[in-house]
Amino acid sequence: MNAHFKTIAFAAVIAPIMAGCASKGFVRKSLADERAHATAYTDSSVAAERTARMAADSALTTDVAALRKDLDSLRTEFGAKITALENGLQFALPVHFAFDDATVRDEDHEALDRFAKIAQKYYPGSTITIEGFADPAGSARYNLELSRRRADAVKAYLTSQGLNGDIRTVGYGKTRLVVPNAWGSEPGAEKNRRVVFVIESKGDTTGGVASTM
Repeated sequence: MNAHFKTIAFAAVIAPIMAGCASKGFVRKSLADERAHATAYTDSSVAAERTARMAADSALTTDVAALRKDLDSLRTEFGAKITALENGLQFALPVHFAFDDATVRDEDHEALDRFAKIAQKYYPGSTITIEGFADPAGSARYNLELSRRRADAVKAYLTSQGLNGDIRTVGYGKTRLVVPNAWGSEPGAEKNRRVVFVIESKGDTTGGVASTM
């Protein structure tokens, strides 16, 4: 076998080996590139998720602060009493009625307007129950009907101001008196002729604020 033939034969033998090595090297490089790409993608996804979470937390903090400010305004401007419940808040606004009457008074419009804005802004989709009450004059049956009409009148006014959703009314008559035995024109009787609002929140905002009540 001459030298030229040996060279060709050697080349024929070594070529597949070199090709195999080149293929393995290519595969290793491709795998490395994929890992690097996957790592970069994962890092990018984690960073994006972290940024989104921080933005959401910041927005929630801002919303809670704004809600707390609006609730405080109800207290300071209108004398509202706000009580935290297990699943929401109870609002006792100074919205009262004349003796044996279910008409919403003009002087109560401003407080109701503010309540409607707060409920619509922070509690969309929540159940709002308007509880009506009466003073102890008259029969229990009559006062139940009168207190329900008062709650219905307040609901009608609130819906006319743009408050919508699941708004319920209930009358409790002359139960849960603020000033026992006061009726008619007696001192404190007006406080018995009132409505109370209960918002059953479906979100987390109320819970965050309720803890500060």
